Amino acid sequence: MNYQSRGISDQAIQGPSSYKAELTAAEALLKDHPAWNGVTAEAVARMRLQNRFKTGLDIARYTADVMRADMAAYDADPTKYTQSLGCWHGFIAQQKLISIKKHFGGKTDRRYLYLSGWMIAALRSEFGPLPDQSMHEKTSVPALIEELYTFLRQADARELNDIFRELDAARKAGDKAKEAALIDKIDNFQTHVVPVIADIDAGFGNAEATYLLAKKMIEAGACALQIENQVSDEKQCGHQDGKVTVPHEVFIAKIRACRHAFLELGVDNGIIVTRTDSLGAGLTQQIAVSHKPGDLGDQYNSFLDCDE
Repeated sequence: MNYQSRGISDQAIQGPSSYKAELTAAEALLKDHPAWNGVTAEAVARMRLQNRFKTGLDIARYTADVMRADMAAYDADPTKYTQSLGCWHGFIAQQKLISIKKHFGGKTDRRYLYLSGWMIAALRSEFGPLPDQSMHEKTSVPALIEELYTFLRQADARELNDIFRELDAARKAGDKAKEAALIDKIDNFQTHVVPVIADIDAGFGNAEATYLLAKKMIEAGACALQIENQVSDEKQCGHQDGKVTVPHEVFIAKIRACRHAFLELGVDNGIIVTRTDSLGAGLTQQIAVSHKPGDLGDQYNSFLDCDE
């Protein structure tokens, strides 16, 4: 797959999506339905281009491919790093990406959004500001992901609408050169939709609960899930004392749950970011079972603050 182009002409999820191709397809469709004579092919083509992502899964698949390509580019050249901006509201995300596009000449390359569990717990919980305690409603996480992408898709529609108006004006003035330039601008339009790294905290329960929440987050558009190895109902911020971790096999089960969610939904390139608090935690939910020195159980137990 060619990841170089991230404009409307990118075929990764789009199918025929150039302005001319969409217009031709709309004309053929309306020709077969004469009763729809109040609808114009140009309006249909434009609306389709403004709504290139039909579902959250479309977004997750597209952004996963983008993120995988960026990861490969970084492995080849560490100067090509990505930057992820934290956001807690769709409007904030929208304004950040609009500003990024203006600052970088219409490009959003290697710029992501970061949805932190801390911010959701502090700013989006019905229980009030309780940052990093995992006391917020788990449904608030996929709800915010959906909100972010609703605002980013709106930014696409707004900017494309302005270009369509310019195109109409160029045609009215008979300026063929400008008309061609604007159509090229539409075909190479770079979306405001970028990868979101979404914090699932410690999974909000056991592996089954993690799987169910991961599915909701992916369906909302998340291509990357960040998960940590603390006990869900004893969750603490990373810099705080009193953190309690789970044995490796419990954590691995939750990681697999996230992978199963990605694969079930067809987001084969989904990314899982795993984080451990083992170096900063001396408590455990349970002593891990160890069968021989150096196995996973033994490795986990070596982090515990206890006498041999």
